[in-house]
Amino acid sequence: MSFALYSASNRMMRLHKPLLDPLGLTFPQYLAMLELFNDAPRTVGDLGARLGMDTGTITPLLKRLETSGRVTRTRDKDDERRVLIALTDAGEALREELLAVGQAIEAACPLNREARQALAAFARGAGE
Repeated sequence: MSFALYSASNRMMRLHKPLLDPLGLTFPQYLAMLELFNDAPRTVGDLGARLGMDTGTITPLLKRLETSGRVTRTRDKDDERRVLIALTDAGEALREELLAVGQAIEAACPLNREARQALAAFARGAGE
């Protein structure tokens, strides 16, 4: 079971790569952008928790997205210890293309709705 999940995870990243390369995004950056489409601005901590990434992993990823002009990182005026992440106009302009990536991946994966829901519940840790 462990090897199957590991292999499936690697396969998913390989399926995404040719769709994300032309957009200049890595798979983890793509996931961060999707989360920001759902709710932004967000704190680094909140975004990292949602993606299952610690600060040491997500901070460099967000710095690269900022350098590429897709997000902004600003100190929270109410609590300067917190950094808020927001989409730029250039980041928001990628919304349709990135949502299309998800649709292409879904079409390429031979999972029915119930299997996708079970996988999503497992990924969220449901039932622990």
